[in-house]
Amino acid sequence: MIDVLRARALETPRRAAYTFLRDGEVEEAPLTYAALDEQARAIAAWLQEAGAVGERALLFYPPGLEFVTAFFGCLYAGVVAVPAYPPRLNRPDPRIQEIVSDAQARLALTTEAVRSVLEPRRARLPGLDSLRWLATDSLPAGLAERWREPGLDGDTLALLQYTSGSTLTPKGVMITHGNVLSNSVQIDHAARQTADSVSVSWLPHFHDMGLVYGIIHPLYKGFPGVLMAPAAFLQRPRRWLQAMSRYGGTLSGGPNFGYDLCTGRITAEERAGLDLSRWNMAFNGAEPVRASTMEAFAHAFAPCGLRRAALSGAYGMAESTLMITITPRDAEPRLFRARAAELERNRVVPAAPDDAQARTLVGCGPAGAQPRVVIVDPHESAPCPAGEVGEIWVSGPSVARGYWNRAEETARTFGARLADTGDGPFLRTGDLGFVSDGELFVTGRLKDLIIIRGVNHYPQDIEQTVQSSHPALRPGAGAAFSVDAGEEERLVVVHEVERSQRNSDLAEVTGAIRRAVTEEHEVDVHAVLLIRPASIPKTSSGKIQRRGCRTAFLEGTLSVLHEWRRPAAGPADPAVGPAPAEPRRETDIVTWLVGRLARESGIHPDDIDLGQPFASFGVDSARALLLVGDLERWLGRPLPPIVLWNYPTVEALARHLAG
Repeated sequence: MIDVLRARALETPRRAAYTFLRDGEVEEAPLTYAALDEQARAIAAWLQEAGAVGERALLFYPPGLEFVTAFFGCLYAGVVAVPAYPPRLNRPDPRIQEIVSDAQARLALTTEAVRSVLEPRRARLPGLDSLRWLATDSLPAGLAERWREPGLDGDTLALLQYTSGSTLTPKGVMITHGNVLSNSVQIDHAARQTADSVSVSWLPHFHDMGLVYGIIHPLYKGFPGVLMAPAAFLQRPRRWLQAMSRYGGTLSGGPNFGYDLCTGRITAEERAGLDLSRWNMAFNGAEPVRASTMEAFAHAFAPCGLRRAALSGAYGMAESTLMITITPRDAEPRLFRARAAELERNRVVPAAPDDAQARTLVGCGPAGAQPRVVIVDPHESAPCPAGEVGEIWVSGPSVARGYWNRAEETARTFGARLADTGDGPFLRTGDLGFVSDGELFVTGRLKDLIIIRGVNHYPQDIEQTVQSSHPALRPGAGAAFSVDAGEEERLVVVHEVERSQRNSDLAEVTGAIRRAVTEEHEVDVHAVLLIRPASIPKTSSGKIQRRGCRTAFLEGTLSVLHEWRRPAAGPADPAVGPAPAEPRRETDIVTWLVGRLARESGIHPDDIDLGQPFASFGVDSARALLLVGDLERWLGRPLPPIVLWNYPTVEALARHLAG
């Protein structure tokens, strides 16, 4: 990638490489190829003179162009980049602490603004106090001229991509320069973008999809990339499509929930001004792709010039740099209606047209020779015959080297071989699927991983949080799993109550569970079921059966003492309205907030405690941003995305907004 950027800087030095939209709307000064090359060389020179070549450097950046220059600065220096989000200041951040420890990093790069906030708090942030910090936006002039070619090759490690999910054992995927280039070639073959293309991304830069699609691929192909913060999109989903319209975007996408938000929260009036006619690759990945979502999105935005053939199902993961398969440009995703009961038995049987229980699966692109995709019996390590579901195994030059400092897990996950031929090594994805007429269809997961809004959550982490949330809960007697709820995957918690606590206020216990999960994992709970002691499904050896719990939940056979379920979502608040003639009074704001929380949580308005944190009512990070977006429209004035974090109760927020 160094050679690619150097070539861009020589051939088209004044062309914009990236543009960042502050608040998703206000354009900051574009970063040209020449400026990016110079800033990357300056950062690299500092790193080289600090003796950091071959070391790992943590990149703690808010969304913006500073991350882009720091990332390429690491590549220019021969330093291994470790993208991460800035540490939380208001409470311990065990995931960041584990990443710092696991990566064995000595350096942290960030902006001067972030460093000035962190500096007086470093002693109270375990793991961060020993790092050497560099603010990359305040380097001395002339440093770029001291940069030296690092002498890299395709096998040189470029970055550690830490997988989302477990707070206890985050794993750094070792991605080489060769992996990055190979995946870019693979994306280019399917997306067929040109120098006249434009990408738009709201995805996090520390996520594999945001990094590769939003930042790396535009540079590789030589077209401009437009970036905005994830919070800007979540606060007002129309900002994504406004940017696509404004810049003539051709390549963009995200997880399934992003398309749902656009369909549900962008009004007809807002759609009327959009031009999406240049959008030719709208990829959908990182969580299960739903046919109903793609159909609704295509229908809603067809009047804006969006072509149905632009929609593209995708499948990938950090362990393969990003992309494994994707529906090629101008080819509509293929659908397969399968009998649901047979899929549960790992058999692929087409459903009858009148089968109301059929599952409609969206194809994720051709399962070709590069990368090689094989459907395998995970127990026998033998290829599955046609018509059977098995584990998806992948091999090819985009497959990463393994997990950083985890030899056993690397051998187990990246070193699989077919029992009959010895072919390999293969990456075991842990996902289930089948191939029909050359198309890959993903049906589920071999492991108990929970994926919500594109983020991985390990059930054991959530179960530990639940168990610690209230003394009425029996240790080691709970399960967390996901179910389909409407158009997305949602979290369900089942836990036994201590015999001595069965007469406790179980509604209070439920509230404690929801608050703890929302605060710790930033995901809201769809349902909480408190069940009788010794009634949770277990194996003969005493292990909790998560899948058995899920089946019992769906069939309604759990021994339930108390149950809470999130109410069905009502219509979104009006997206646009006239600004109020007079500023809203504090009592009006309280009434609006209480009504919103009551509607979403199912709690009676009289029972909403104005002094309780929003997390107590299941307001996770995504819901918080949506709430802020609706609130600022009702108030008729803009609000910062972090206003709910700064004023985390109804009482505090209403007082602040009224003052």
